[in-house]
Amino acid sequence: MSLLTVYTDGDAPEKVLEAEEAQDIAVALKEIDVRFERWEVAEEFAGGGDQQAILDHYREDVARVIEAEGYVLVDVVQLHRTDDEGWEALKTAARNKFLSEHTHDDDEVRFFVSGSGIFYLHTQGKVYAMLCEAGDLLSVPANTTHWFDMGTDPDFTAIRFFHDEDGWVGNFTGNPLAERIPSYDEIAAGRSNTRS
Repeated sequence: MSLLTVYTDGDAPEKVLEAEEAQDIAVALKEIDVRFERWEVAEEFAGGGDQQAILDHYREDVARVIEAEGYVLVDVVQLHRTDDEGWEALKTAARNKFLSEHTHDDDEVRFFVSGSGIFYLHTQGKVYAMLCEAGDLLSVPANTTHWFDMGTDPDFTAIRFFHDEDGWVGNFTGNPLAERIPSYDEIAAGRSNTRS
């Protein structure tokens, strides 16, 4: 289940809001011009799948987003545990690429087909930590300061939308704020503990 946790962005960040209901999350994120939607989950892609099969399955939703926003590139990104000897290096490199605060000249739009990850949106003196899971669409406007954490054991498939055919291009800020905010692993572990 999706989870939005909002923190102050000071030297000792404090939690100021937590929301799990989709409607509450959508309202809170709308205040910072971020769109949140829930789509139906296709269980057959729980462990990933062929890019074209995924795009074909979500064809109507993808077409609706393209028509509304004018995106020119749509693809599927996946990271799932393998037995390959390079897995440890791959997952560490992939995670580290997105952990530092950055912006994009393009929107950051992701639909989680399976798995999960947290987008940390830094705006208005707060950090909005949005734990997205299968079925969640998050649309973050261009130039929003943010970072992404997929955890130390990443497992997700997501559809990405771009206005620019170059795809993902990050402009890093150098701000170490991400080091002071709870990580994906910390938030996910805390969530598991409250449910047991």
